[in-house]
Amino acid sequence: MQTTSHPHSYYAASANDKRVRPTLQGHVKADICIVGAGFTGMSTALHMAENGYKVVVLEGNRIGFGASGRNGGQIVNSYSRDIDFIERHYGQKVGAEMGRMAFEGGHILRRFVKDYDIQCDLKEGGIFAACNRKQFDELVGKKKLWEAHGHERLELLDENAIQQYVGTQRYAGGLIDHSGGHFHPLNLVLGEAAAVESLGGIIYENSPALQVHEGDKPIIHTEEGDVEADYVLVAGNAYLNGLLPKLESKAIPCGTQVITTEPLAKSVQQRLLPKDNCVEDGNYLLDYFRLSGDGRLIYGGGVTYGAREPEKVETLIVPKMLKTFPELKGVKVDFAWTGNFLLTLTRLPQFGRIGKNIYYAQGYSGHGITCTHLAGKVISDAIQGQAERFDIFAGLPQHSFPGGRAMQIPLTAMGAWYYDLRDKLGI
Repeated sequence: MQTTSHPHSYYAASANDKRVRPTLQGHVKADICIVGAGFTGMSTALHMAENGYKVVVLEGNRIGFGASGRNGGQIVNSYSRDIDFIERHYGQKVGAEMGRMAFEGGHILRRFVKDYDIQCDLKEGGIFAACNRKQFDELVGKKKLWEAHGHERLELLDENAIQQYVGTQRYAGGLIDHSGGHFHPLNLVLGEAAAVESLGGIIYENSPALQVHEGDKPIIHTEEGDVEADYVLVAGNAYLNGLLPKLESKAIPCGTQVITTEPLAKSVQQRLLPKDNCVEDGNYLLDYFRLSGDGRLIYGGGVTYGAREPEKVETLIVPKMLKTFPELKGVKVDFAWTGNFLLTLTRLPQFGRIGKNIYYAQGYSGHGITCTHLAGKVISDAIQGQAERFDIFAGLPQHSFPGGRAMQIPLTAMGAWYYDLRDKLGI
């Protein structure tokens, strides 16, 4: 089988661990087989290995090949749909339970970094920036909402105060979450993989799962081998490639684009982001940015539907960057890439079981870093007999997109165009 490499990105170029794990060959047995070596898979694998389970992970490409190794690297709490939406649509009890879990993923991520000494440039503090007064009013509401669910490390920034954190005239205010933060995502997932291996887990790369046979001991087949396990977790998200068609009808892959500049002078870094926080704005098709560990600006934004890769990412993102930071005109862009996340119709993640022993988790809808780490704990607990929190997620509706797969992309793009227009008009 041909060995794949990570897509060309700043993260791949600065990865701490460039080892290639072996391809699965022959028959192996495990307590749990996990399909997908991204954050969901690694968090579950690490929680299971910490509890003494024999873990085998199958990765079709490389550890962190998908969104986990290509994203903006920002710790953003809660879900793509916030707790008030969940309360309105699914009831106060479900809202309260999901509210209790909404801020746990960041704690799990930080525990992994601390316990396993993962070097991933972890920095503290994340800012939600308001592009207009309407968005600022929404941030006032977000602060009240999160505080009602026990999350208190929040601080509102008016139009003048936000300029102490972000060197631009673009924003009407903001909200800083002091428990937010940012990091090198590929180095985090690689560090988590090494932690799994230190506890006896085995990770096979370039070993895509081709078929799952259900049963008392499910068997996952690859091109050159198979894994027999008591439990299976399917965590391929946007990169399942037809493994479970029923799952793929419930969500669509979407691409987001990211660029990284050349290293900036310290004085420029200090002007752009004086306190070295990460930032995302309040638009539906939002911009997000931060400084890397070696002083580059990482800037991302926009969405393409159906995993279509634009020919030249720079032409989409550089104008966005210059709108925020005009002084960067002429700065060299060293890296540009895209990566896919999985969007659900409700924009809430989809957890579930197939039979009694095949679990899945997918569809974080662009809000996955904290929720994937939470998912690993929730799924691990469910396998060990504490399924109450898993069942809260599994009880959320999982609708297919209207019109079947042929209409998913155009309908979603039309919806995004509508909300993008609202953002531009400030309504």
